[in-house]
Amino acid sequence: MHEFAIPVDVVVIGAGQAGLSAGYHLRRRGFSPVGAAHALAASLPTASDPTADSPETSARTFVVLDGESAPGGAWQHRWASLRMATVNGIHELPGFAVPPADPEASAKDVLPSYFAEYERRFDLRIERPVRVSAVRRADDDPNGRLLVETETPSGARTWTARYVVNATGTWTRPFLPWVPGADRFTGRQLHVADYVSADAFSGQRVVIVGAGVSAVQLLDEISHVADTFWVTRREPEWVEEDFDLPARTAAIAGVEARVRMGLPPGSVISVTGMHWTPWARAAEARGVLVRHQMFAAIEEHGVRMPDDTFEPADVILWATGFRPAVSHLAPLGLRTPQGGFRVADTRSLDDPRLFLIGYGPSQSTVGANRAGREAVRRIVAELGAPATSAA
Repeated sequence: MHEFAIPVDVVVIGAGQAGLSAGYHLRRRGFSPVGAAHALAASLPTASDPTADSPETSARTFVVLDGESAPGGAWQHRWASLRMATVNGIHELPGFAVPPADPEASAKDVLPSYFAEYERRFDLRIERPVRVSAVRRADDDPNGRLLVETETPSGARTWTARYVVNATGTWTRPFLPWVPGADRFTGRQLHVADYVSADAFSGQRVVIVGAGVSAVQLLDEISHVADTFWVTRREPEWVEEDFDLPARTAAIAGVEARVRMGLPPGSVISVTGMHWTPWARAAEARGVLVRHQMFAAIEEHGVRMPDDTFEPADVILWATGFRPAVSHLAPLGLRTPQGGFRVADTRSLDDPRLFLIGYGPSQSTVGANRAGREAVRRIVAELGAPATSAA
């Protein structure tokens, strides 16, 4: 079944912030990237045995697999109005700062180029586009190898690894809650993942659903050209203090406790409350930051409120977050009855060959960088540094 499996020490799945961070730290520790074309052309002696070690025991190897067709991770799909001034300071990758950019430049124009240069500068040799369909155990040996099954434009391919670093993030799994009557709505429904610009809603009535940062940012933006109606399930808890280091630490600790127990990670907002951002202040100043209770049902031309009043709508914009993109890990059987993975310090508590970065407490860009470094540190501690280590 896996006659042409390619052996490496580490497979990193995803080339967003977390995946590139892991690749950087692997490179820094002396691991060498392995490309599929080169590996297959070289006819590795172990290609017929998916449980075998890498052929050169003195050289540690890794590969980064990315489902996107180009560098940039989720940044290449963000809406055009997300400016560098808005994201400044939270998106740096380790070892190479973002080059100076116009604060008014669109992040989706600047950051993918930065990611591409980062990949080139550190010679990460990302394999793309590669969709990982499954991660499974090669055999019953708890210290054995993991098989990473993929689909590529040239066909199916399997990698075999001592460790898998999952860095798939959440962007590809937008969450849409179920609400009665959603299929009856004759207007437009979209998730923030599909949002392009406010101009598409000019002169319309837009119901915005969600209590997170994106919901408030887009509320402020859209309300300049449309009539907005903002709803959330719970009253946002506004926090006057800046989202400083103590607040970030508290948020991370709260989410970390959840994932250690195998609970779904939850959002940072649910732990810290909503901090006043410039766009929240701007929306409040213009009188559009008015929260309403979540509607009870959706009808053909609007939404039905809990008190049975009707609110007309041309558009429903769901700013309801994302879920971890981890369906390919299902064959490992690690998901808890509560719906999460038991993780501590980036590592699965139920299969230590698996690391999940950009998951739970490492969802932020800063957290993803640290998680990538921590995962690699633990891998090196167990494998030993390569003979050619640059550390």
